[in-house]
Amino acid sequence: MNSKIINWGIIGAGKIAATFATDLNEMADAKLYAIASRDLDKAKEFGLQFHTNVAYGNYEELVDDPNIDAIYIATPHSFHKTHTLLCLNHKKPVLCEKPFAMNLGEVNEMIESSKQNNTLLMEALWTAFLPHFQYVQDLIDQSHFGNVLKLEADFGFHPQYDQNSRLFDKSVGGGSLLDIGIYPIFAALWTLGQPNSIEANARFFDTGADSECKMIFHYDCCQAVLKSTLLKETKTEAVFTCEKGTIKINGRFHEPSTVTLIDKHGHSELKTFDYKTIGYNYEIEHFNQLIRNGKTESDLMTFERSRELISKLDQVRELIGLQYT
Repeated sequence: MNSKIINWGIIGAGKIAATFATDLNEMADAKLYAIASRDLDKAKEFGLQFHTNVAYGNYEELVDDPNIDAIYIATPHSFHKTHTLLCLNHKKPVLCEKPFAMNLGEVNEMIESSKQNNTLLMEALWTAFLPHFQYVQDLIDQSHFGNVLKLEADFGFHPQYDQNSRLFDKSVGGGSLLDIGIYPIFAALWTLGQPNSIEANARFFDTGADSECKMIFHYDCCQAVLKSTLLKETKTEAVFTCEKGTIKINGRFHEPSTVTLIDKHGHSELKTFDYKTIGYNYEIEHFNQLIRNGKTESDLMTFERSRELISKLDQVRELIGLQYT
């Protein structure tokens, strides 16, 4: 397996699948082998665009294909558990787009299936694998500017309102929290750990999906002020105010970006990371290596970290009174 090209299949042929396929096609040790959609014509069109001749009009045919080594799940949030279990029960390694599922109960079912089937499963939270975020993580772990006093992280954009769109459909997990609020929460958990307590409040669309969510994570010696919104464009930065300086992941912090370091004297330094792709290749490379090494769990995006993340999303939903079913 160390020299084998990893053949990927994708379940779902929407925007996120296209982004993933773009970076996958730039890799030398992996290729897009097949695409599956409930709409065969859509699958064929996707296949033509991303240079694969294998297109399926249902997901069952894709997971039955013996030539596929890994499957990326790119369907709406509410289908992640079902499609993950389908793949795992066919012994297909799964990279499932974030959020892993709708709640902790579903995530636990997925993890248990992975263990029972002895088959690799990982949440596709691509930010964790990006060099600039790992660089900032190291700075904080090493107390480069001393202890963190405050984290401010936001993610906001203003799409045209369409109650029929997935983004505004509460039944499939639409709204700001699961779609983009997951990133500020992730940034807090990975850099500061588990908070002692959480505050949260939200606004809602007529569909019942949350339009905006504001959160404060309280720690012993600091706090994280977090926000997600579908009502306006925001800087989408992550700013760590520390005892002896500031570390700022410039907008948009969750994707390939730059980092500004500002010391206590006001001197600033810009760190760049020479990104040449959209950024999905880093998690793909990691997942490919897990397959080659015969692993069933990532040592970076571990099951426990996915559990911690979805647990915090569940806790925020409870605080703001958001129920999906």
